[in-house]
This record gives sequence, structure tokens and C-alpha cells, in this order.
Amino acid sequence: MSRFKAFLLLFLALFSVTASIKVEELNEEFTEALLLRPLPDRKVLAHFHFRSSAPPSQRYGRHHHIFPKSIHQLVHKFQVREMELSFTQGRWNYERWGGFDPISSCNAKPPGVELWAEFDVPQNQVDDSWKNLAHALSGLFCASINFLERSTSYSAPHWSFGSASGKLRYGTLPREAVCTENLTPWLKLLPCRDKAGLSSLMDRPSTYQGYYHSQRLHLKSDESDASETSTGIVLEQTLTVVLRPETFSEKALQPNWSLSSLFGRSVSGKCSLSSSSNVYVQFEQNLVSAGDKLREVSEASENAISVGEGFQDNPLFELSHPPKRVIRESGNFQKAGSILYEFSVEDSNEFKPFDLRLNWKAPVAWSSPQAPLQASRFLLGSGNERGAIAISMKSTRSTNNVEGTGGYDENECWLRVGIFQMVPWYVKVYYHTLKLFLDGEPQSSTENIEKILVSPSEDKVSTGVMELILRLPCSVRTAALTLEFDKGFLHIDEYPPDANQGFDIPSAVILFADFVANMSLHENSLKQVPILSKLQEEVPVISYTEVLLVPLTTPDFSMPYNVITITCTVFALYFGSILNALRRRISEEEKLLSRKGARKASPLTLMISKLTAKLRGKPWEPPEPSDLAGRSSSKYKLVAKVALVAGVAAAWQLYFQ
Repeated sequence: MSRFKAFLLLFLALFSVTASIKVEELNEEFTEALLLRPLPDRKVLAHFHFRSSAPPSQRYGRHHHIFPKSIHQLVHKFQVREMELSFTQGRWNYERWGGFDPISSCNAKPPGVELWAEFDVPQNQVDDSWKNLAHALSGLFCASINFLERSTSYSAPHWSFGSASGKLRYGTLPREAVCTENLTPWLKLLPCRDKAGLSSLMDRPSTYQGYYHSQRLHLKSDESDASETSTGIVLEQTLTVVLRPETFSEKALQPNWSLSSLFGRSVSGKCSLSSSSNVYVQFEQNLVSAGDKLREVSEASENAISVGEGFQDNPLFELSHPPKRVIRESGNFQKAGSILYEFSVEDSNEFKPFDLRLNWKAPVAWSSPQAPLQASRFLLGSGNERGAIAISMKSTRSTNNVEGTGGYDENECWLRVGIFQMVPWYVKVYYHTLKLFLDGEPQSSTENIEKILVSPSEDKVSTGVMELILRLPCSVRTAALTLEFDKGFLHIDEYPPDANQGFDIPSAVILFADFVANMSLHENSLKQVPILSKLQEEVPVISYTEVLLVPLTTPDFSMPYNVITITCTVFALYFGSILNALRRRISEEEKLLSRKGARKASPLTLMISKLTAKLRGKPWEPPEPSDLAGRSSSKYKLVAKVALVAGVAAAWQLYFQ
């Protein structure tokens, strides 16, 4: 009986542990999704979306089965409320790939590394938390993020990033190179890494040969909130790649593509820890409208099927797999909304992989929706002393479809544009030289600037920051902003190894606060899918300008090299001569001559020499020891050479001291 009770207690204990683990696993969730979108310039956008969530640690403890432990430790150690980190290679083409949709507003990032974080610590501890977080992320992602700990590399925005608490810090490294060393730690945060699921498509050569590549990590935490409504930590990992299919097709047609042609492999099943694993194919609003026009012009008027009604008998394209469901976005009176085809990969395996393919049937041309203004930035002036920064904005109303988004006021039609510009300390900007031009005509800054905040830079201490909100009329075609600056001087130790290449000014952030980019999906069930819920969120339209390359006055780094070379040459001659004089061996010929000169002449030799002189009629002279004299003269010459070299070396050292 006692054995039965012990066995029963052991079984109940194991059952309770298993039940607790299952309850905790149910509170953790991981989803994966892939969105594919054809682009107008014969390219394909691939957007991977991974979402991991962890319940609050106060109620469920700090041990997790799915959520990455390293991220959980970062949040708790540095009290991070919200953070975003991106590694980007290439620049997003706003003109061809669009700038008025959720993917471009959230995932089109500036080149290099961009990091911003908001902390839940006292105001006097924000900078220390930022520095520690930068060091931790640098080691976690094998990058040079630790350079952002310097006060000359980050700033404290006030309203440009949606937070006015003063506890947000922003920094960027435009010249940071992105490679597989950054992608591998990023993949290790996923439960299945790149061994299973949609992440197995991330073939390194295919990913990094694209025209644009951006891996992003965004987390949001309310761990400090002790209320019952606390949701814990939500981690979003996205990878946005622009690829060009390597397929042969007619020039008028878009290139056909498949998963295997884009990534070099297909999907062999979903991640076993993922609650959902779907692939979406999106056709933009303008593409759907172009397909409808093609249907109207085609000869099959009654039996034709529009872009959103079918996938097999469609006159525009053909999909190799039937979709799980078709999601249509609500459009306006003029145009239809975009369309999403959803495919599930849960039924795929190694013997039956999922390899979606899209074939085009008819030529089609369309344009992606763009932001109200297309911004670009460039330098003015010449020389290494002074110059100017110019931000040019061009209206896109002729090719845009955002007139009905509610961004314009009916009474007074004004367009509010926010600009955030961070400038290094060695570019000394004169903010009082701010000039505004509308349609080529100079305008008063007080009438068109709604709000401005300037933090001038301090030499070797802090960067210069300018935040302003422009108030432009809706009828404006072009707008330009100029700022004059002087180029500073750096110490020789502050120059990077490639100083002649120039110095980078980070990208400016252009914010259209009156416009939001989202998809209008009316089905409530779609909000339960993380990627669809993300596409429905109202996010402000944001775009980034180019990174500026400023040439500064650079010293001649070859002079130290020349000084070191000639100094080493003089020392080599000096010590070489001394060592040669001290250590060299006298040749056998010199030894023989010295022996002959050391001997005294015999009487017979003297007699013969006198007799020879009398017979020749010349006076007799005794023989001189010439060999000894030659030997002594060679010694004097050697000593003179050594003394000369030593004198030159001493004079050289005194001259450069």
C-alpha cells in the first residue's frame, strides 16, 4: 500500500509540473509569416515577419521555453520600455518601390546601423543605461554598436519619434558594414533558427545579393507595470529584402519567379513551435486597377475574371498553388484596394515541399504609392572650409493617390512635414542661416515653420540636433531648406583609417504626421494574425534621406611615414657601420702584408739594394714600411666614417626635437 501511495504522489507531481509547463507555453507565442510583393521595376519584395511574446515575469516567472533569454535579460537589466535596432545594406528606392505603405514606413531604414531606445529609469540614469545597452547589443550581434556610447554619436530627440518623456536616445552608424556575422545572431533568437520553417529560406548568398537588405528587431515591454493588463514583452523580427528573379522572360512581361528561384530553396514544413506559418502574396492597389483595366479591354468581357476573383483563370497572372483564402482591402470610389493571397505551409514536408510560383500572362505597368513629398538631400559649396546642407522636397500629387486620406484640412489646406537632422560636432552648422524656398522663391521662416528646436553641437562633447515642423501649402510643388556650416579640424588621432574617403552625416528623418499608412481590412478575425494586425496599425509615413559624405581637411599621413623611414635608415647606417667596424674579420691579404711589414730587412738585402742603385746611377734610399702606413690610413678612414655617421644622426635628432 505504501508503494502505491508513493507511486501516486510521484505521478501527481509529474502531472502538475507538466501542466504548469503547458500553461506557461500557452502564454508564450511564436508566429512566422512571409509576404511577397511584385515591384514595378521587375523586382520582388520579400518581407519576413517573426513575432515572439512572453508573459509578465511577475506572474509567470523568468523562465521561458520559446522567448529568447538574452532579450529578456536585456529588458530587465537596463529597464528598456521600447527599442528598435536595424542593420541595413543599400538604400530604399522610394520612387520605384513606394513610400506610402506600412512596410516602407516601418522597414525602410537608413544604411548602416540605426538604434533608438526608450528607458524606464530616472532621468539621470538614461545615458548610463544607453551606454550599457549599446555594449550589450554590440556583443550580442557582433557589430560596432559600442561606438554609439560616445556622447558625440547619439542624441535625445524630443518629439520626432513619438515620445516626449525625454528618456529616448537615438544613434546611427552610417558606415557600419552588414554581413552574415550580424544575421547569424539575429537568427539565433528564433526558436527554430534557420533549420525549419520560413527562416530556412534565408540563404546567405541569395539574401546578400539583393538590391536592398534590412534586418530589424523591435521590442516593446511593460514589465514595470504591475497591473493585470500588463502584456509582458513583445519581440518583432523582420527581414526585408528586394530581389530580382533570375528567370528569362519577354521584356514586356514581368519576370516569373518562385520560392526556389528567389532563395535557392523551398519550404519543407513549418517551425514546430510556431502557432501559425503562412505565406502571403500581395498585389498593390495600382496593380489591381491595372488588371481591371486589362480585363475591360480584353476580348473576354463576360467570362473574364478580375485580379481578385480567381487565381487559375486570371488573365494577368497564374499561381501554382490554390490560396487558403483571399483577403481584399477596402478601396475608394475610384480604385479598388490591394489584394492578399494567403497560403499555409503546415501541410508541407521534405517529400512535398512548398514552392509557390507566379507566372505572368500579360504585360502590365503600374506605380507604387508614394509619400506626399519625395525628399532628397545634398551638399552645396566647394572647398574644405565651408559649405551648406540642402534638403529638397518634391510633390508627388500627380502620381500619388493619397488625396483622400484626410491629411489635408478643408478650411486651410496645409501640409505638416517634420524634419529630424543630427549633425556631427565637426560640422559646425549655423542654424541662424536657415532659409526656406517654396517653388524656387524665398519665404519667411516664421510663417512656414510651426515649431523648431535646436541643440547646437559642442566640440568633442555632443552632436548638433535640429527638429522642426514645416507648415507648407498643399499646392506647393517644390520646397527646399538650406543650412550653412563650417568644417572643423580634428586631431590626428581622431581621424579614421580611411580619412580621405570623407566623413558621414547621418540620414535625415522626414515625418508626415498628418498621414498614416495602413491597410483597411474589416474582418475582425484578421487582427489575430500578427502580420495582418501589423499591417492594419496606423503608423505615420516616414522616409529617410541620403547619407551625406563631407570631405574635411585631412593631414598628409605620408609625412610621418617618411620621417619614420629616413630615421630608421640613418640608424641602420649608424649601427651597421659600428658593428661592421667591431665585428668584421681582416682578410688574409692584409694579414700577409702586415707580417711582411713587421719584418726587418736583412744585411744581404741591403747590400743588393745599394749595388743596384750604384749600377743605375741613382742615390740609395732605405725601404719604407708602406704596408704599415696603408694599414694605419685605412683605420683613420674607417674612424672618420663612423664619426661622420654619428654626427649626422645626432644632428637629425636635435633638429626634430
